[in-house]
This record gives sequence, structure tokens and C-alpha cells, in this order.
Amino acid sequence: MPRIDSDIKLDFKDVLVRPKRSTLKSRSEVDLTRNFSFRNSGQNYYGIPVMVANMDTTGTFEMAKAMGKHAMFTCIHKHYSVDAWKQFAEEAKDIIQHVAVSTGTGEGDLQKICEILEGVPAIKYICVDVANGYSEHFVQFVRDVRKRFPKHTIMAGNVVTGEMVEELILSGADIIKVGIGPGSVCTTRKKTGVGYPQLSAVIECADAAHGLGGHIISDGGCTCPGDVSKAFGAGADFVMLGGMFAGHTESGGEIVEKNGKKFKLFYGMSSATAMKKHAGGVAEYRASEGKTVQIEYRGDVEYTILDILGGVRSTCTYVGAGKLKELSRRTTFIRVTQQLNEVFSAFTKEH
Repeated sequence: MPRIDSDIKLDFKDVLVRPKRSTLKSRSEVDLTRNFSFRNSGQNYYGIPVMVANMDTTGTFEMAKAMGKHAMFTCIHKHYSVDAWKQFAEEAKDIIQHVAVSTGTGEGDLQKICEILEGVPAIKYICVDVANGYSEHFVQFVRDVRKRFPKHTIMAGNVVTGEMVEELILSGADIIKVGIGPGSVCTTRKKTGVGYPQLSAVIECADAAHGLGGHIISDGGCTCPGDVSKAFGAGADFVMLGGMFAGHTESGGEIVEKNGKKFKLFYGMSSATAMKKHAGGVAEYRASEGKTVQIEYRGDVEYTILDILGGVRSTCTYVGAGKLKELSRRTTFIRVTQQLNEVFSAFTKEH
């Protein structure tokens, strides 16, 4: 018999962060860097834990170079060749510590990451990425990767519930990607009816992961810097962004002109566009679970990076957190019926 969980689950849009007394004089006093020691790999991390998603149109080597200047992280998409990786490693030796090589769980995927990691031994992170992290096949793949690479830090996902976070950590993963359906070009919720509001997913999964000494990534659902802060406030160790980093010079894809304006393509990795590009089309047994959009060209990503980091620093000053590490301890969420006053939204453009 179907069961209904009547506990209220919330998204970023359902809450605001309550301000608290602060002794901070300026946003410049806020330290956004984090130090982590990972449970299974034994590796250490130091940097600003904002990540670029491993999508064709965001997780590029060019993006990694821009992010690396700020000690921010990029999950590189899985379609680069071994030779391309070797060339990137030669050009950007100091940035390798801030990137992950991505893989699916298909035939030949393990072999390819073995070749990449053999060719570029400085890579420390592996991102095992599938849309549905609940299959036994996926869990076994994570175990196989851990056995093959005992000293590498493994990210694995995506899931949205505590028990699966625990299973993946106990199977060898260090960092669990949390999020099913919240992405801006993801249509999983529409096509399948499956999903979980992202704020609640992060709170519950962070609790499960931290209880075992693991870590989580909030992956998807952020539309603005305030959402990034909410994800950190909810307990995320890392926050992964796709749409917010799309449409830039460093994003993948060509610039196209339309009615005098410049655009770039952005699409989900389960979209028909991605499947046509990498698998020859959508297999008859499956549906596309992503969409393709044209984003107005936004220039260099540097301005977006500074906007995001500035927003998170400001959040920290509002709640009295001198370090990003303190933000979740200083966060109290209040439920709201609206986020913004939209009265002039049709007439203004943000600068």
C-alpha cells in the first residue's frame, strides 16, 4: 500500500536565514576557505568549497583555470580524452588539486579513468556520477573504484536520503552528491515524478554523512548567491553549481547570435541534446530527463565568481560567522511565503 510521508520538506525558496548579532566589522573579515580530511581516502582538502558541475557546458578545463585562481573546485566533464587531460595537466600544474575526473558506470568507464589517472597521477579526486544513485550496480561500481584507487577521494551520487548516503560512504565514497531533480535544466521530476526538496535533502543527508565522518555536496537548485549560502547553512560541505556558471566565456559550446544578442547553449546531461551528442540519440527504452536552453552570453566567469563569493561573505556577516565553517552553526531558517518584492522585476536589470 502506498505510504505518504507527511513531514514537510522544504526547498531554498521556502526559507530565509534569520539575522543574528555579529561582531564582524566588514565582509572582508570572513574566511571562506575550508579544511577537510576525508574518511576513506585519508586525503586533505583546502580551498573554497564551491564547485562547478561536471556538465559539458560548465565543467571545462577553461572553467577550472578561472576557478582555480580562487581555490574553487571544478568537476571536469567525462568526455575529455586522455591526451586532453595530459595537456591540461602540463598547462595548469597548480590547479590539478582543485579538479576531479568524472566517470559514469557504463562499459569502458572504469578503464578510461584508469588511463587518465595513470597519465595524470596528480589528480586526487574521482567523481562517480549517475542520475540515479540508488541502484546496486552503482554501489558496486563505487566499491570497485575504491578498491582500484584506495588513496583517491571519491565523490559519488546522486542521492537524497540518509540511508543511501550511509551506504555509499560505507562502500568507499568520501563525498556524496545530494540532489535529484532540482537542477535548472533537469526534468526528472516532470518525467518521473521522483525527487526531494533540496533544502531538506541537504539537512538530512548532511546529518547522515557527518555521523559517519563523511561529507556531502549540495548539487542543484541554486538560482542566486543566497541559495548557495542556504545550502552551506543547511550543512553542505560543498555546493555544486551548473546553471549559475553556464553562459560564460569559459563555458563549453559556441556563441550564437540571435536578433543582435549573443547566446550560449546549456543542457542537462540526460537531455536529448547530450544523448544525441554522446550516444547517438535517446535509446527507445528511456526518456530524456533534461532540457536544452539558450542562455544570454554573460562574459567572463570572474564577475559571477566574485558575485557568489561576495554574497556568501555577506550572509556570514549577517549571522556573525567569521568563517564559512561556522555558518551552519549560526544558521536558523525561517519559513516564508515569498522571497522578494517583485514589483519592479519586469522593468529592471541587475548590474
